[in-house]
Amino acid sequence: LTYSRVGERAMARRPARCYRVIKNKPYPKSRYCRGVPDPKIRIYDAGMKKYNVDAFPACVHLVSFEKEQISSEAMEAGRIAANKYMVTKAGKEGFHLRVRMHPFHVLRINKMLSCAGADRLQTGMRGAYGKPQGVAARISIGQIMLSIRTKDVHADKAVEAFRRAKHKFPGRQKIVKSKQWGFTKYARDDYVTWKDQGRIQHDGVNAKLVENHGPLAAKNPEHLFLEPARVYKIRNDA
Repeated sequence: LTYSRVGERAMARRPARCYRVIKNKPYPKSRYCRGVPDPKIRIYDAGMKKYNVDAFPACVHLVSFEKEQISSEAMEAGRIAANKYMVTKAGKEGFHLRVRMHPFHVLRINKMLSCAGADRLQTGMRGAYGKPQGVAARISIGQIMLSIRTKDVHADKAVEAFRRAKHKFPGRQKIVKSKQWGFTKYARDDYVTWKDQGRIQHDGVNAKLVENHGPLAAKNPEHLFLEPARVYKIRNDA
């Protein structure tokens, strides 16, 4: 135990149930909110984060089904659990794990004395605005918490990795197999079709779709197409 002042004991971290509910305004780190401890999670991308978008077609998400706060300690524990399982089963070159939530909200604590004669020194609930103790991420229902892109043969292993990571978080989560290609926003069938047509432009772990919009003079000759990439159906309700 360390003693910061005479008679004051260094307090242990409160359990996550004390800070799980979203009930006040966001309280981010700023020039007015100083002395905020660093978040426990420092790595948000694990595995082969620089691999091409074509390397990992399958994608699995861990989706939140509750509106709550997730502490940075829980985020780090969940990342370690998922990463360790994927490294063991798929190899460290067989996946890319990404943490999709960030701990911007500062948690406060009103420290109380727990020693003899504490009632003479402390003032109870007078001036009870606490000091920064940690940070947490605020997530909503349907928000993606973690994502793994991998090869099709390792998709079920990513589901099991997220099942183990779920035990590190409060609340309810669902594991979802994505219909998109990797971390892109394009459906897998559309991605393959557009890639064969030469419409897909690689953008790191993501991809861009070359549309027909824009002046012809600014386009490359290989990016000139007669047909549109997508045809939207118009509903005639009248």
